[in-house]
Amino acid sequence: MVSLSSAIAYWAKAQPGHLAIVYEDQRISYRVLYERVSELARLLRHKGVQPRAVVALLMKNSAAFMEISIAIGHVGAVILPLNYRLSTDEVRYIVHHAGAQLIFVDEELRELTEGLDGCVVVDRRSQLDSRALCEGIPDKVPAVAHPNCPEDLFRLMYTSGTTDRPKGVMHTYSNFYWKNLGHIAVLQLSRNDRILVVGPLYHVGAFDLPGLAVLQMGGTMVVLRDFDPVRVLETIERERISCGWLAPVMLNGTLTCPERENYDVSSLKWIIGGGEKTPEGRIRQFTSLFKTGRYIDGYGLTESCSGDTLMEAGREIEKIGSPGRAIPYVHLEIRDDAGNALPPGVQGEICLSGPKVTKGYWRDPEKTAASFHADGWFKTGDLGHMDSDGFLYLTDRIKDMIISGGENIASSEVERVLFQIPEIADAAAIGLPDERWGERVAAVVALHPGAELDLDTLQAHCRKLLAGFKVPKQLICLDTLPRNPSGKILKRVLRQHAAEQQKQSGN
Repeated sequence: MVSLSSAIAYWAKAQPGHLAIVYEDQRISYRVLYERVSELARLLRHKGVQPRAVVALLMKNSAAFMEISIAIGHVGAVILPLNYRLSTDEVRYIVHHAGAQLIFVDEELRELTEGLDGCVVVDRRSQLDSRALCEGIPDKVPAVAHPNCPEDLFRLMYTSGTTDRPKGVMHTYSNFYWKNLGHIAVLQLSRNDRILVVGPLYHVGAFDLPGLAVLQMGGTMVVLRDFDPVRVLETIERERISCGWLAPVMLNGTLTCPERENYDVSSLKWIIGGGEKTPEGRIRQFTSLFKTGRYIDGYGLTESCSGDTLMEAGREIEKIGSPGRAIPYVHLEIRDDAGNALPPGVQGEICLSGPKVTKGYWRDPEKTAASFHADGWFKTGDLGHMDSDGFLYLTDRIKDMIISGGENIASSEVERVLFQIPEIADAAAIGLPDERWGERVAAVVALHPGAELDLDTLQAHCRKLLAGFKVPKQLICLDTLPRNPSGKILKRVLRQHAAEQQKQSGN
């Protein structure tokens, strides 16, 4: 039998008093965690949830989020985590498309479920102790675990929609457990690990990288409801955090926090970053603050439960700019448009195969078929190359490649140069329509507080390091750049914003 609760049941007997989850003032042992999961399983049965039914969570991070997720798997139902930053219409689209029978929603997010049936409101008391949701359930309702099979669906996770309408990625238990096994091997996870979970749990970064794999090994998850750099540093010191995952914007906020030197962070062994091409300066900032820790760059997708490549210890400088090479049980190739494997050093589309890669998209056979080669390899939509040692180097999203005057321009190449400008805090390069060139390169930047930058200064810097056709012809300054939960800049949104500005100006 496979389920998210099977390991919890084991550790509840083997180490009942060992901490499983820490959340605010709650310090939840494995014994208590399994008791809560069993009670929630009874609640789900009482609500009529049967195996393979879809149950949604529209919740911020909490102990209850983890407990409800595990309980959904316990009864053989399918978890549907929802992004609480979505609009009401977007939430409604996903709920209807997925066919969710029940929705657990935090009290403060209740407006997002307006007009939807089957909502269970999770108030402050229940966020701390989910057993509060179970009051009044008849004793006769059973909490027997459902005997799931490896190929049974355990989760639907909708893509963030960086380039298109969200798609429902199907994750089986086989996908999830092979992902766990690879991460356990590479990261050497054990019951002694104490992982910081501050990214949103509806996202693969927080839930999967390595996330719940720590509970599988009998370790401890320390969950923060929201990101705050001071709180992150306080928690690392107080809870003796050993590892974690931070989205780029979170990592940057922590590394630039004015109080960063005031905390003992010597317990930290590693932090996984990724989600974008990490600037070299940010990696050096990390080693300056976390002197005993290691920054692990990585590459992965929702479609593969995250973490397909991870940088190996001791290779960071030698392979600077690479997010590592494929972890165990992941096969990675660079292919051309016809699906032919390309040799080292030649750029093409990054393609994946292996037991942790999704079989496709929920109720969307056309997009499923379009995303796989005939031999079953998944097409990521990302461009890159591998060196002779198998280390991956990212170039760009295929849809983010800028074509100006017939020349292909990787936005990441331009961004690398932009980040060297002292005034720039965050940057993206995008292609905008141009009558003469087809597309022109535009630099969209957020400046450090009090900083100023004009197009002439930016271009003078870029001309020293880039070919003339790659130099941005337009500068757009914003307060912040829009990102999805994993930290990837939403270039589709930036292009829409630029188009709206141009329309308003009449140009």
